[in-house]
Amino acid sequence: MEVAFFISSLLIVLFALLALFDGFYLHILKYQLHNNQASRNEHLTHTLRAILFPCILYFLFIQQDSNASFYIGMFIVMTDIIILGFDAFLEKDSRQFMGGLPRWEYILHLFVNGFHFASIAVFLTLKLQLTDTGITIVPNLGHYPGYAMLNLIVKNLLPGAILMALIHVFVSMPKTALIWNKLRPKLTCC
Repeated sequence: MEVAFFISSLLIVLFALLALFDGFYLHILKYQLHNNQASRNEHLTHTLRAILFPCILYFLFIQQDSNASFYIGMFIVMTDIIILGFDAFLEKDSRQFMGGLPRWEYILHLFVNGFHFASIAVFLTLKLQLTDTGITIVPNLGHYPGYAMLNLIVKNLLPGAILMALIHVFVSMPKTALIWNKLRPKLTCC
């Protein structure tokens, strides 16, 4: 069981690192998808997913007090999967302004989403238990060795996830996007 906590922790950290590179550096800084009319809908899907991610962290991984939080977390995960489908559908048309989605970025998206959903799948193997009467939800994983590490990692990812969601919302709105667009040239690293 400790191995599953470790694997879920590792996968969620890998997801967060790659998602930061993809979602912030590539989409917002380098390609500025929010400024391109053809990419507005793709940026909207990224914004929705950026908002859902801290909710998944909280309701699925952190909140262990009730089955209701688990069901809310699973609903958010299902919503995230549907939005991911829309995102994938939109990318071909959305990226025509840059000659299409680069192959390496397509591969990056596969890894980002693979790590994201694999971390959730491994966590579900811990949270759900097969019994003689069916599948039951383990009410609180806090007493299992290994949960403390996963919980610490997820709680430390939460502020950054909220910040990324706020940045996505910030650049999505025309008035605040103007502020970002004035600040953007001052960033010399990217």
